[in-house]
Amino acid sequence: MVIKVLGSGCANCKKLEENAKKAVEELGIDATIEKVEDFAEIMKYGVMKTPALVVDEKVVIKGRVAKTDEIKDILK
Repeated sequence: MVIKVLGSGCANCKKLEENAKKAVEELGIDATIEKVEDFAEIMKYGVMKTPALVVDEKVVIKGRVAKTDEIKDILK
């Protein structure tokens, strides 16, 4: 599983990345978490407002910081 955190590196982007890492750890799943800060790359996903979370190339959250439990539900 590949998880991407899309964003400029802002505080909300970092929090979403932390929550995603925690969710992966708590579920004990094998996943790679990548940060995508390049605006052109972010636009390819159709995301206009960051942060956003992409799981296996599908945008699952955009424009907000999801809590760890919500991310866990998505990853199950």
